[in-house]
Amino acid sequence: MNIYNKHTNSLKKLEPFIIIIFWVLLFITPLLFGRFEKSIDWNHILKVWTDYIPLLILFLINRFLLLPRLFFNNKRLFYLITVVIAIFMVTMSTNWYHKNFDNNSKDRRIHQLKPKFREHPPHIRSGKDPLKKPRQPNPIPSYANLIILSVLLIGFDTGLRVSVKWVDSENEKLNVEKENIKNQLAFLRNQVSPHFFMNTLNNIHSLIDIDTEEAKQSVIKLSKLMRYLLYESETEKIPIKKEIEFIRSYTELMQLRFTDKVDIKFNVGEIPDITIAPLLFTSLLENAFKHGVSYDFNSFIYIEFYVKNKQLVFEIKNSNYQKQKNSDLYSGIGIENTKKRLDLIYENNYSLDINSTENVFIVKLSISL
Repeated sequence: MNIYNKHTNSLKKLEPFIIIIFWVLLFITPLLFGRFEKSIDWNHILKVWTDYIPLLILFLINRFLLLPRLFFNNKRLFYLITVVIAIFMVTMSTNWYHKNFDNNSKDRRIHQLKPKFREHPPHIRSGKDPLKKPRQPNPIPSYANLIILSVLLIGFDTGLRVSVKWVDSENEKLNVEKENIKNQLAFLRNQVSPHFFMNTLNNIHSLIDIDTEEAKQSVIKLSKLMRYLLYESETEKIPIKKEIEFIRSYTELMQLRFTDKVDIKFNVGEIPDITIAPLLFTSLLENAFKHGVSYDFNSFIYIEFYVKNKQLVFEIKNSNYQKQKNSDLYSGIGIENTKKRLDLIYENNYSLDINSTENVFIVKLSISL
């Protein structure tokens, strides 16, 4: 998103420079490609530049009048008709000017330079003039060139303005979407926290009658977890080591309420110093303790963090019992919230695999580094 915003802002800043470069190139084209034998014919250059003035007027009318008042006000058909009329009027006015002023001055110059004869020579009077050049094909009318240039100019200006406007609109959509993501993440985080507190307080409550001192230590651990949830997890990203320490403390608190029949292991491989979104693994962890523990049979919960193929992998395995095989253990609110958060934050840069075998449930979350 940040990269896209950077490009959109760059395009908006470049718009005036693109327009300036366009007009500079248009005005220096006669100098670069004109056929001058000895020196530049400034009279010809000035005449060409004078012909560009109607184009400049048409450009200003389109950019500051027609586009904002018609095109961007959903009056596209009226805009198109107005542009055609404007091009027609500019073309006719320019053509009228050339006929009444340029041609008159040209005729006067030709008349002054034309030699005067009292009588044509006999060979000219009686036949064709051998010095007369063959008739050349009629050139393209000047008004046709003006129409073509006008259409190209209006098309260029409209296309550029529409592109910048579209980029601004997309940029606004991205900002709104980013704000929605923040609100949804805050909502999902608040959904996780009460559920977690309820489970942990139940654990400590069951421990008070068994081991008071251990219950006190558990309260201290819980206060650290609360600090993490209420303050540190409010940021968009958090060091992975803090998240792992949170999971370790959570696991120790949960382990207090179980007997030796529940085998809990927590293994952490070599993890680089990276940052991730906070509380991504809490719902997966809660489900493992909720569904993977039996008070009648031996149970296990194995938690593991490691990096493989440039991916951070969180894998959790827990016991599977007959009573659970016909139920969808991972369709609850917690798992759905986790999927939503992953979609919002990492988009396509993650994978969440949930598999069930005869005796084991396996959840594997991989996040691209």
